[in-house]
Amino acid sequence: MKAVQFSEYGGREVVHVVETDEPHARPGQVRIAVRAAGVNPSDWKRRDGQYRDFEEVTFPSGLGVEGSGIVDEVGPGVSNVAVGDAVFGFGENTMAEYAVLTHWAHKPDDLSFEVAGGLPVIVDTATRALDEVGVKSGETLLVSGAAGGIGSAAIQFAHLRGITVIGTASAPKHDYLRGLGAIPTTYGRGLAERVGKLAPMGIDAALDLAGSGIIPELIEIVGDPSRVLSVADFSAEEYGAKFSHGPPKDPERIFADVARLYSLGLFRLRVEQTFPLEQTAAAQDVSAKGRVTGKLIISMD
Repeated sequence: MKAVQFSEYGGREVVHVVETDEPHARPGQVRIAVRAAGVNPSDWKRRDGQYRDFEEVTFPSGLGVEGSGIVDEVGPGVSNVAVGDAVFGFGENTMAEYAVLTHWAHKPDDLSFEVAGGLPVIVDTATRALDEVGVKSGETLLVSGAAGGIGSAAIQFAHLRGITVIGTASAPKHDYLRGLGAIPTTYGRGLAERVGKLAPMGIDAALDLAGSGIIPELIEIVGDPSRVLSVADFSAEEYGAKFSHGPPKDPERIFADVARLYSLGLFRLRVEQTFPLEQTAAAQDVSAKGRVTGKLIISMD
């Protein structure tokens, strides 16, 4: 089969589409014929070697941790899915023609493969971040880097929980944030003053989704470092803030919930751009610039 791999740490030049053996479903797993796979910052950060201090990579290594497709092989012990079912979820080396999924949910007919392939990471991360920062109904949440995939999910989930969200993004993305249910503002100098005018009663909690070195400022705005959480800045805990990371908690329930919400018209995800498998390196370059609204997708169609 065709798959994306890298055989050494480096930039886009180390990413190649190769012919390799097909994977097979082990106990508790399913294999899918991949239709779409989400592009995440973790893909190019892993490729660059940014995770080498705490994550072992065996070369050659595949890319992709989420995807959607049609089940074509069911591993031992799996009883809730059958060959031919459309599913989406977490997997291994999903930027390939075939991939193994470790956690999944059924894809409803009204949810496209492209959108489904980009949901797992953002909905799992957003749910975990909201839970861990402890923000509750009636409170106000500040989201830094709100227009990306995780921000898109966090805004909608918070809105459904009765939480007021102020989100930062560049001015051209403000209508997008409003459409998701957030109050938009720009990032950069003067953030505390702008947020103060939008939330005169104060900010109860804050999420850093961009890793832009903003943790001290968010702590100043919130007033309590324990109610500031980052999913992107490894130094957050040095300031007394929280850093959120896996492993996922109950992902099958989260995936099933977001599929239901999507079918009810209560959740959406903008797919900014799709790329064929052969342009995975280009997709990672776009992701690394940090200006994506919604999600980038590798499509096998």
